[in-house]
Amino acid sequence: MYDKIFKPKKLVLESGEVVYEKATRTPIIWLIVIGLLIFSLKFTSFQFSALIERGSNFFDMLKRMMPPDTGYLPKVIKPLLDTIKMSFIGSIIGSVLAIPFAILASSNIVHNVWLNKIVRVIFTFLRTLPTLVTALIATYIFGLGTFAGTLAIFIFSFSYMGKQMFEVIETVDMGAFEAMESMGATKIKAFTFAIVPQIMPIYLSTTLFNFEGNVRYAAILGYVGAGGIGMILNDRVNNRDYTSVGMILLALLVTVMTIELVSQVIRRKLT
Repeated sequence: MYDKIFKPKKLVLESGEVVYEKATRTPIIWLIVIGLLIFSLKFTSFQFSALIERGSNFFDMLKRMMPPDTGYLPKVIKPLLDTIKMSFIGSIIGSVLAIPFAILASSNIVHNVWLNKIVRVIFTFLRTLPTLVTALIATYIFGLGTFAGTLAIFIFSFSYMGKQMFEVIETVDMGAFEAMESMGATKIKAFTFAIVPQIMPIYLSTTLFNFEGNVRYAAILGYVGAGGIGMILNDRVNNRDYTSVGMILLALLVTVMTIELVSQVIRRKLT
């Protein structure tokens, strides 16, 4: 059995030459994956029995939210608009400011290894901070309200877009860029006319995708006082007003679906 799986296979070509086909590593990979899965289940005390026994409570909660209290809708609109504005402003500013830093992190544009690494470490560090934690810190510094939420979304967008874009920049065709530099063009001018047209569709598509996700993230920032629809959601859950919670979730669902549909149409046109 061992030889069949792990021993290299001997192949004889028509020319009489003998070659050996490398043994597959798939069984080893599967064993490692299964082992890690078992370890994770043990470490987290995950129990399928508890999931089956208490899973029905989720549907009981949904039943309490039905039908949603439509009379509560006027109180949802302003916090919902605040959530969208927080997401939009944080996403746009973060995406724009990420570009120059993405250039500094790209080794094919900026030939300074230490500068590349420092900027990449900044992106990595900011990405490791959960948006909820960043919003919590921002509320301590700047006080409660949408500014703290916008700042948290900006930090996430900046780090996310920066990482995505420097990886894209490093895969572009450098022929036109190098040709313009050899003709005396500055690095900024060469980047603008040779690299930007290549990365622009991906940049806009990634920005839209980032905005979609931020609308969902922003919905829970209110739990730490960072403004938006999360504040009234937290209040209604604490008061066991489940029909109003249903209305809040329904409004948020419709908003997110609308943004995703519009975003998909725009992305299809870009590609």
